[in-house]
Amino acid sequence: MKINDILKLVASIILCQLAGFFGSLFTTPAIPTWYATLRKPFFTPPNWIFSPVWIGLYILMGISLFFIWRRAGHPKFKIAFIFFFVQLILNILWSVAFFGLKSPLLGLVGIVLLWIAILLTIQNFLKVSKMAGLLLLPYLLWVSFAALLNFSLWFLNR
Repeated sequence: MKINDILKLVASIILCQLAGFFGSLFTTPAIPTWYATLRKPFFTPPNWIFSPVWIGLYILMGISLFFIWRRAGHPKFKIAFIFFFVQLILNILWSVAFFGLKSPLLGLVGIVLLWIAILLTIQNFLKVSKMAGLLLLPYLLWVSFAALLNFSLWFLNR
């Protein structure tokens, strides 16, 4: 691997971890206060599981972005890159809506948009790099679960 590739890989992972950091600015203060007061469904994971899962998912997202970035000359690169950044912004905005604004309903709307954006990102990534698209599947699965959890929290606390 060339030094330029190593730098792209590191930058891609850091970028995704920064998205997680920005989201956590809204999430972390709300967990022991507002979130702790919500009625939760039986399948709610313990709070400690979310951070390591998200860190792992952001690493996979970064590696996926790296695989796309390496193929910057591909005719479908630009659209795939745009979709990636749209979903990354929606990822942060979900934390703002759900935890920052303390709104399970706005969070639900946001997570549905995020899920669609992830699916479109995967579809576009697969056209540029099969591995890049496959690396995003755990992210789509986790957000699918998170959407079910978000819906349940909205339903139980409306």
